[in-house]
Amino acid sequence: MSPFLLTRTLPEDATEAALRADVLKGLTSSPKTLPPKWFYDAHGSDLFEQITALPEYYPTRAEREILVARAAEIAAATGARTLVELGSGSSEKTRHLLDALTGLHTYVPVDVSDSALTQAGHALIAERPDLNVHALIADFTVALELPDTPGPRLVAFLGGTIGNLLPDERAKFLAAVRALLSPGDALLLGTDLVKDEQVLVRAYDDAAGVTAAFNRNVLSVINRELDADFDPGAFEHVALWDAGNEWIEMRLRSRTAQTVKIPSLDLAVDFVAGEELHTEVSAKFRKDGVRAELAAVGLELARWWTDGEGRFALSLSTVR
Repeated sequence: MSPFLLTRTLPEDATEAALRADVLKGLTSSPKTLPPKWFYDAHGSDLFEQITALPEYYPTRAEREILVARAAEIAAATGARTLVELGSGSSEKTRHLLDALTGLHTYVPVDVSDSALTQAGHALIAERPDLNVHALIADFTVALELPDTPGPRLVAFLGGTIGNLLPDERAKFLAAVRALLSPGDALLLGTDLVKDEQVLVRAYDDAAGVTAAFNRNVLSVINRELDADFDPGAFEHVALWDAGNEWIEMRLRSRTAQTVKIPSLDLAVDFVAGEELHTEVSAKFRKDGVRAELAAVGLELARWWTDGEGRFALSLSTVR
């Protein structure tokens, strides 16, 4: 095979169609909601990179600490010849795994952004001429078909992104991942852990206001893509801890009574003063809960690693 292949499994207009459907459904629901995936246009991705460097935002540093310390153990435990990464982005953190997986034949990054995949893929094969990269432009939250690559396979879902899924969505997602795995394959999963409420809230409401700008950016995306007239400054960033569900919620609170028009959807959306638009859930986990969710879809927790402060975990699970 060529050292770099790019396969599109999403139709060219899939992103626009999904945005239109999500905005129409979410802004006519009660409470109003928007999925967090729409944060990530080019500006949103840049803002998120800034967030990962903030002193309050520990998950990226904590996960990197584990990867640096445990990549060799992960490689030894899996013997992976194919590494599949869901939501790969820039593939930056993955380099620790690529270095450790000395018998790796193929890396399969999966993302909705063809530009991110192309940039990362060409950079990786320039650094590692013996590595095959078969990138997939795909939405990993729906049915996914992987290319024919040698096993064993290691599927990696890093960054704590699984926390953005609600419990029923997580169950469906994990079941879909399990369906991709054969005996001898494994799942490497990143999960942020339950901890002090103040630490969690600060991570999503930083003093510099970068997360607030990131949250409001979803409104700018809708303005640009759907010709809406949101005033992002008319919404206040809110981050709160839901102790019952053990997750952080991000919301946008309308500062005044206002009506937003979205002509491309023939939609006018009324907000009362103080009304909140729900934009993200970020669930936090405990080891026993992760074990139970994996077991429910036929995966067995085999290894569990945390950073030195016990803030974040990487778990390795195998087919039962």
